[in-house]
Amino acid sequence: MDMYGFYTGKMFDAYEFFGCHRCGGGWIFRTFAPAAARISVIGEFNGWNETPMHKIYDGNSWEAEIPNAKAGDMYKYRIYRRDGSFIDHCDPYGFGMELRPHNASIIRDLYDYSFDDSQWMRSRSDCRDKPLNIYELHLGSWKTNDEDENGWYTYSQLADLLIPYLKEMSYNYIEILPVSEHPCDNSWGYQITGFYSPTARYGTMNSLKEMIDKLHQNGIGVILDFVPVHFAVDDYALANYDGTALYEYPNSDVGNSEWGSRNFIHSRGEIQTFLQSNANYWIKEYHFDGLRMDAISNAVYWQGDAARGVNGNALRFIQNMNGWLKSTYPGIILAAEDSSAFNGITKPVDQGGLGFDYKWDMGWMNDTLNYFREDPDDRERDYHKLTFSMMYFYSERFLLPLSHDENVHGKATVLQKMNGQYEEKFPQARAMYMYMFAHTGKKLNFMGGEFGQLREWDEKREQDWDILTYPVHDAFKRFTAELNKIYLKYPALYADDYSPSGFLWTDCTGRDKCMYAFLRKGGGQTILAVFNFSDTDCGEYKTDLPGFKKATPLIFSNWEKYGGNIPESTEALEVDNGVLSVDAEAFSGKYFLVE
Repeated sequence: MDMYGFYTGKMFDAYEFFGCHRCGGGWIFRTFAPAAARISVIGEFNGWNETPMHKIYDGNSWEAEIPNAKAGDMYKYRIYRRDGSFIDHCDPYGFGMELRPHNASIIRDLYDYSFDDSQWMRSRSDCRDKPLNIYELHLGSWKTNDEDENGWYTYSQLADLLIPYLKEMSYNYIEILPVSEHPCDNSWGYQITGFYSPTARYGTMNSLKEMIDKLHQNGIGVILDFVPVHFAVDDYALANYDGTALYEYPNSDVGNSEWGSRNFIHSRGEIQTFLQSNANYWIKEYHFDGLRMDAISNAVYWQGDAARGVNGNALRFIQNMNGWLKSTYPGIILAAEDSSAFNGITKPVDQGGLGFDYKWDMGWMNDTLNYFREDPDDRERDYHKLTFSMMYFYSERFLLPLSHDENVHGKATVLQKMNGQYEEKFPQARAMYMYMFAHTGKKLNFMGGEFGQLREWDEKREQDWDILTYPVHDAFKRFTAELNKIYLKYPALYADDYSPSGFLWTDCTGRDKCMYAFLRKGGGQTILAVFNFSDTDCGEYKTDLPGFKKATPLIFSNWEKYGGNIPESTEALEVDNGVLSVDAEAFSGKYFLVE
């Protein structure tokens, strides 16, 4: 054990030492608790009686070897404080836990699974010059299982259900909400008690590994929502672990988060080691293809408030973690959920940045959704809400998210956000999604959005799949599938996302008609995207296309097969003296391959 690396935040494999591991014919238990007066292991193997642990190394860590323990046994650490009181804690580095409301750790053999995804692992990449179309989902409410009392499928069962659906819909990555153990279902996994324990809601660690393995064998990447900023307040977990504020700040002004949780004290090397080892654990041991890191603005600034200043220790922790992860696993994806204006989120660490591959573009998301909430008569006034994103886009590598956060807490689902009555929402949503997929940047959509979910997401209920019996929703799903397929197929829509040569406005002044047009270029192709976001047919619309001779329709959002009113036609149009003329129907988007 490299104790210097542990205390200075240089270790990334602390989980291989701490926690519970095979040792000879039994198991050895180790925990870090410098302020504890004494510690015992209690569990099924000793009738929940105390087996004393002894101090090791510098007296801050403890261990006990128990020969008759076995995989699957439950256990806890009984940690005595200086005043003689004690609390039974789960293992911070434990690889398994009981299902809530119980909270014992469970002995798991970390190496009792053999992956068969070597081909995927050799070829995976961070997708900077490739398509990245992410389907974000919550495992417990995508679909529910009538044969389970809680309605849950196992991880492996979910893989079998997801694979054909993801292929049908042309998503090449999924992003799953946090799967570390958590006591409260409606925290969605963001209030964690067992950072190294895959939640028992959906099975064991091997079932999770099998899910990822199956997805990889079918060409689908898996990103994990990772929470490095805060943790749950439950006293059996990390809070006051050794009788003192070990993992958290001792001062409540900075120790308590806005979510009612505790903030990690990133200035301590031991805590940096705990978190970055956790990141490495999910990537190395489970083959996750990357991490979406939650609430990064709360690491950048004290309490997420720029007025309180930059949290230098947390920044250095993020830099060190990201730099090591990317040098060790070049093909992984690191994405930051960050709503701040802090500069350098996706800048390389060796250039002073935080080293993320992508930053969620919260500005684009808010401007776009607010624009489509408006009455079409008011969109002329706010025309440049949809052009503003390109004023700053190349300052970071942005990813365009329409995530779970935009489908809950009274905000309404994406489809419901569209202005007008029920029937009017669909053509606007189709046009809006076409705008999103033509825009530069990688894509993320939350489950349900692909078929026009109307009810806000509820973690206790599965998505409203029966809504697909309504033709308009079925047509919307068909539209989404074909839009996704086009995105994956045509390099013009992704190859040069982060180069100014990949995007060119041909019309960003059509304010009076709410018309927009731009070119996407990449991989030797050029695609023209034309949009009418008003509720009025604008008749013949002309846009300059110098140097091109023809434009072949790829997809129109108002084709009849998607619920629109225009018969499908893919007949090429002539470009006359550098000018293309097209019809501009109300609430419509159009892609043309131009040559």
